[in-house]
Amino acid sequence: MKTLLIIGIGAGDPDYITMQAVKALNRTDLFFLMDKGPAKDALIDLRRELCERYIERPGYRFVEAPSPERARGAGVDYQASVAELNRDKQRTFERLIDEELADGETGAFLVWGDPALYDSTIRILRAILDSGRCVFEFEVIPGITSVQALAAQHKVPLNRIGRPVEITTGRRLAAGQVSAADSLVVMLDAEDAYRQVADQDLEIYWGAYLGTPQQLLIAGRLGDVAAEIERVRKAARQANGWIMDTYLLRKPLLRKPED
Repeated sequence: MKTLLIIGIGAGDPDYITMQAVKALNRTDLFFLMDKGPAKDALIDLRRELCERYIERPGYRFVEAPSPERARGAGVDYQASVAELNRDKQRTFERLIDEELADGETGAFLVWGDPALYDSTIRILRAILDSGRCVFEFEVIPGITSVQALAAQHKVPLNRIGRPVEITTGRRLAAGQVSAADSLVVMLDAEDAYRQVADQDLEIYWGAYLGTPQQLLIAGRLGDVAAEIERVRKAARQANGWIMDTYLLRKPLLRKPED
């Protein structure tokens, strides 16, 4: 029987990896690396660095494959494009598992952050099993998310006492999503959607490349720092060819008037 591990490797800092993940790395014979192009070579390099740092036994190997791209642009249906992307990934994963992983071996996908938060690897492996074209067992090893790293770097709790936290996407915020949560975490914001609510009385805690040497942090009243975040985001994307950022929007505390 083939075994697959979906290992959460944290949000960028090699020290974010858990002891459970280290043990999983040391069980793995073959690591599948999905190549997203030259601009994101750093993401592949980090995965290799983690293996070199934490694996004690020799003989493990890597196999790389081009990662399918999602259709983008005006007029593209987002939900349909994501579904097609995952079908393309499913075909790629099926081929790799069938051709590269021998019976009795353990293969692993190294997932940025945590496999359960805004990642489709679990869904894709379940779809492969449901298709019946590959037979394997799989395990999921959790990791530190960019949400946790963001709160730690800004030295703030995610929630207010007794109040809810909501995690959403930039796409939904841009579309006018209304949230009753005191604390709103926004991920996957490609279009600076925080500008849509810059006129509201909100605090923002923003971070990009969390846990990496390129880490960027900005915090303050949203109306005061929105332009700075937009400028820094644009410059960072141009300099690195990509950006991964997350932010927390929070309603300010109501202070009691002085007696």
